[in-house]
Amino acid sequence: MKTTRLEAFSDAVIAIIMTIMVLELRVPHGTDLHALRPVLPLFLSYVLSFVILGIYWNNHHHMLHAAEHVTGNVLWANLHLLFWLSLIPFTTGWMGENHFSSLPTAAYGVVLLMSAVAYTILQTAFIAGNKSGKLAKAVGNDFKGKLSMALYVAAIPLAFVNELISDAIYVTVAIIWFIPDRRIEKTEVHSAH
Repeated sequence: MKTTRLEAFSDAVIAIIMTIMVLELRVPHGTDLHALRPVLPLFLSYVLSFVILGIYWNNHHHMLHAAEHVTGNVLWANLHLLFWLSLIPFTTGWMGENHFSSLPTAAYGVVLLMSAVAYTILQTAFIAGNKSGKLAKAVGNDFKGKLSMALYVAAIPLAFVNELISDAIYVTVAIIWFIPDRRIEKTEVHSAH
């Protein structure tokens, strides 16, 4: 199977997830800046989650363009990833509505960790199903992926020590990935020449 159908389906699901998140934002009752204060935690958690989903969408797009075809294992691994990503609106809302308190912040970290694990499984399935080695070469030892998972593992219990530490870790991981990862993109360019 070609990658285009999987890409279109995944794009649609991620777009729906992002839409669900924005629909959770409530319009403030009032017209001054003070009216924004009650919705600020939910808005900040929304911004973080939107960036994280954007990062997944971007990297998913590049991975699909580096792969030659899709196997059955890739289809299931992709659904596994989309399952965890679909829980982001729930934990985003829970964390924001409760002003980043411990349990919702830890739950948010669990969903982020499981999304990272699912992405790694998907990446591994793509590498196994695409024998050219182009994607494996581009991914390399996946230092950023391993670092992200380690940071999420640390952030989950730290949410019960101080939520701000966990929140800072989630933002740090987003920043690490927000800085463009050119490994797969370079492979796409080289293979086009």
